[in-house]
Amino acid sequence: MRRWGRRLAAGLVAGGVLLTGCTGSGDTENLADDSSRGRQDAGRNDAPMPGGSNGPPAGAKEGAQQGEGGERKGEVEDTAPVEPDYLSTFALDVDTASYSYARRTINDGRMPAADTVRPEEFVNSFRQGYPQPEGDGFTVTADGARTGSGQWSLLRVGLATKEEPPDAAERRAPAALTFVIDISGSMDEPGRLDLVKSSLRKAVGKLRAKDSVSLVTFSDEATTVLPMTRLDGDGPRDDVRDAVDGLEPADSTNLAAGMRKGYEEAVEGKRKGATNRVVLLSDALANTGDTSAETILDQIATHRAEHGITLFGVGVGSDYGDSLMERLTNKGDGHTTYVSTEKEAQKVFVDELPRNIDLRARDAKAQVAFDPSTVEQFRLIGYDNRKVADEDFRDDRVDGGEIGPGHTVTALYAVQLKEGASGKVATSTVRWLEPDSRTPHEESRTVGTETLRGDLWDEAEPRLRLTAVAAYFAESLRGREHGLPDTPTLGQLAGYARDIASRTEDKAASRLADTISRADELG
Repeated sequence: MRRWGRRLAAGLVAGGVLLTGCTGSGDTENLADDSSRGRQDAGRNDAPMPGGSNGPPAGAKEGAQQGEGGERKGEVEDTAPVEPDYLSTFALDVDTASYSYARRTINDGRMPAADTVRPEEFVNSFRQGYPQPEGDGFTVTADGARTGSGQWSLLRVGLATKEEPPDAAERRAPAALTFVIDISGSMDEPGRLDLVKSSLRKAVGKLRAKDSVSLVTFSDEATTVLPMTRLDGDGPRDDVRDAVDGLEPADSTNLAAGMRKGYEEAVEGKRKGATNRVVLLSDALANTGDTSAETILDQIATHRAEHGITLFGVGVGSDYGDSLMERLTNKGDGHTTYVSTEKEAQKVFVDELPRNIDLRARDAKAQVAFDPSTVEQFRLIGYDNRKVADEDFRDDRVDGGEIGPGHTVTALYAVQLKEGASGKVATSTVRWLEPDSRTPHEESRTVGTETLRGDLWDEAEPRLRLTAVAAYFAESLRGREHGLPDTPTLGQLAGYARDIASRTEDKAASRLADTISRADELG
């Protein structure tokens, strides 16, 4: 069985260069330092690990800690400051495109590029089973387990919003959706435009009479194919389907023109009291017109700030502009997913349509305050371009993440406890704004050392182990298998995933096992 550690340079392994603290230095390629979103680098700790211990160095940030205690609701008052370097703050993210695209790439016999692998999207692709709140807002849960050596544990912080019950479809706010459709030449490949058209037909069948749809296409230029049309009868739905059926691939990919026209159409067709959203369906391979990501991003930011129009990105294609799509949706207060099969399209546009177009929370952020009396060091796995400065956690002018109904968000930390530590490990807090009134709310939960005592692979509950498998796999694909303590081989990870699948009858866990095995063969 091949070990992915062989792919790392010896100097990186010995020096721990890849094992950054929870703050990170920022990723300009992914706009981590984008000032318009209020996210900024707040420091970093690249110091070698004490005593050469296996695992990542401590996070390094400074800010205000939450008070002690169990679950807390409502506004959290100012409390005593936490010791520097023991805060971790980030914007919530429900993207899943990175994992779906990695699976597609590996199944096609190629390894995904390291910079397309985002561990939080691997983790958030799996059902976690967190308890849901009774009403709006979030539940906060926390659990963990020991990884095997050196006082290292994994801590899982889980956030969940309430799913829409089946009979609630007619009660949700109407949606005004502008579909921006890539019909460039690259979309002629099987599994691109044909899958987009099939997805749109599914969406039209799922949407309600009080919802509205407009269609914009782009190749070398952008065109409004259908102005905002309310789906209040068979005639309008037939008009949408006829427009979709008539889509044919054309020339180059002028993504900037498509986004400009799409947002113009969304603004013109904007409905008060509705969820106004642009839905981009593309392989995100811009090659003509203004191909500068910065220009496109600036356009999106303006419409987001002035009109509150959010962006949902749906990626397709074996060659896919993953980085650009993610940057667009981050800037557009939205999220991104990736589809390569009819089954995946069914899931996105039918089964999970409410959570992909509706909102439960705006500008949601999380902050985890670690206790320096029990914690030696820690590292947040992933969220590299979602960091928020600690002092901006309660600054509601600073952008966070937009979360829909039935979404779960998982943050996984590698935590090294101090020898003989006992007591509180961390307090996890989520802050969000109500979608309409923008009233701020918070929920908190504290976790103690007793939660981190069991063995990860022998005693932890299956969902926690599945989270760990997904995170370890992602770090391996990034060439960072030493970014988590006590890293199993890919063969071992595949075995763990199969065991979880047999215990839970979770087909997603079985598919993960197959993907890991295939990656091991390609390695």
